[in-house]
Amino acid sequence: MEFMLDTANLEEIKHYQRIAPISGVTSNPSIVKKEGKIDFFAHMNHIRQIIGPDKSLHIQVVATDYKGMLQDAKKILDKVDRDVFIKVPVNEVGLKVIQTLKKEGVNVTATAIYTKFQAYLAIAAGADYIAPYFNRMENVNVDPREAINQMAKEIKRTNSSTKILAASFKNAGQVNAALENGAQAATMSPDIIKHALNLPAIEQAVNDFTHDWEEVFGENQPISKLD
Repeated sequence: MEFMLDTANLEEIKHYQRIAPISGVTSNPSIVKKEGKIDFFAHMNHIRQIIGPDKSLHIQVVATDYKGMLQDAKKILDKVDRDVFIKVPVNEVGLKVIQTLKKEGVNVTATAIYTKFQAYLAIAAGADYIAPYFNRMENVNVDPREAINQMAKEIKRTNSSTKILAASFKNAGQVNAALENGAQAATMSPDIIKHALNLPAIEQAVNDFTHDWEEVFGENQPISKLD
């Protein structure tokens, strides 16, 4: 099971890298836009420095034509490192690009997946990860739970090494559903982790434990101070 951060914010990455078992960082042009006018490659390299060489970094191409996508991919690999997973949308041009990149030994994440058919094609094309958009699928009346479950079955049936990197979540419940239906990985905004770990019920339980302890042993007497 892999948990990834879907953000390009350096402080958020630093913060949650210390807290959660993060496996990597994903980004796309919309996420990058939130950071304002940045030095793109310097920023991506900074993310790599934060997460280290053992975590995955996923960066999306911006061009929409075959030649342009390949040029984007080459520039990313040259300016960041050869271990980056190049994110490519699964449309007609994207599928062609995915196959070309895989023949060249490039790591590829097939993204913008809304249907099982897209996923099956990306699996057959050799993508390392496929990224079904959970919440967006629901918004267009596609059942993401059933779709991810069938994608997982297809990976198993074909003995493929492709992993499902579920994306586009609005809450932790959707993340749970994706993982429970066969996704090996999930990428989410830091807000989802923050909200999931800061439920009022959790805070209340911690406060109750502290109160009960202090009634017996007194205030400011943690276990470490007991004789």
